[in-house]
Amino acid sequence: MSRPVSRVLTLLELLQAGGVRSVAELAERLGVAERTVRRYVDHLVDLDVPVESVRGRYGGYRLAPGHRMPPLMLTDDEALAVLLGLVAGRRTGITAAAGTAGETAAAKVRRVLPERLRHRLDAVLDSLTFTSAPAGAAESTAAAAPEAAVLLPVADAVRHHRPLAIRYTGGSGERTVYPYGLVAHAGRWYVTGRDLSAGADRTFRLDRIHGARVLPGTFAPPPGPGPAERVLTALATAPYRHEVTVRVRGTAEEIRARLPGSVAVVAAADGEGDGEGEGEGEGWCRVEIRAERLDWLPGLLASLDRPFVVERPDELRGLVADLADRLLDAARGTPPPRD
Repeated sequence: MSRPVSRVLTLLELLQAGGVRSVAELAERLGVAERTVRRYVDHLVDLDVPVESVRGRYGGYRLAPGHRMPPLMLTDDEALAVLLGLVAGRRTGITAAAGTAGETAAAKVRRVLPERLRHRLDAVLDSLTFTSAPAGAAESTAAAAPEAAVLLPVADAVRHHRPLAIRYTGGSGERTVYPYGLVAHAGRWYVTGRDLSAGADRTFRLDRIHGARVLPGTFAPPPGPGPAERVLTALATAPYRHEVTVRVRGTAEEIRARLPGSVAVVAAADGEGDGEGEGEGEGWCRVEIRAERLDWLPGLLASLDRPFVVERPDELRGLVADLADRLLDAARGTPPPRD
């Protein structure tokens, strides 16, 4: 009599969820007798899967560490998460130290994916853009992974230029969006596009979308900045408590290389060459930053290692002066004043 392979694999999947599973629980989940569960466990042991028997009142079976990696049973969402993690690691350089191991691992998982899931994964990868932080810039953002039930329809709508209906946290009712692109930035996922309800371009965080469905019809994406640039600009121009304007000597390219695009908007200053302290033939740029607090900005501006002039707010000038005094005291070896 042939082995019921599908139930044996289901047993492996249940054990891989962790913890000790009683024989009675496994029998109920598999729809078989307890004696049959023990036979299935023997099949797994024959395959060198390290199934361990736990005695006692709360005993049963569990997986133990083995001498080799056993077969992994992944749900659709888990397989998608593994592949996206490998792709993100390769594109951001995190898995570069592993050489080709990341690529071969992704190929193995992808090879056994159901065709329907492989197509949905292709939609995500084809529509996804990663941002990259400029050298020396650091942004601290808590990671917020989107649900597969949201990510997959959003990616499909982006890939095929289809309208998207979403429900957004804090919003009322359903919004219709023309999604331009899917962007992964600093541990978060965003979709940028035209919000037809507001009649304006908007950027939405995927972890705040609690419902998404693709609508009939198509639309033509507009020309202009790419999805990543749209997201970074939206983050940099979001309303905050303080609106800061600083003029910095240097080209826009040089300054953008030192400031995250999600923090600052950099543009050539009007009438460059007029500012105080400017050298002949040297240009200036206007940098606009929006922030809830100002205390971190003096250090950021000092790290540019370029002449700058604070245009607003006045409070920032005082904080820059305080930092300059502290740095001067440190250079002279002057001890800080006692409280």
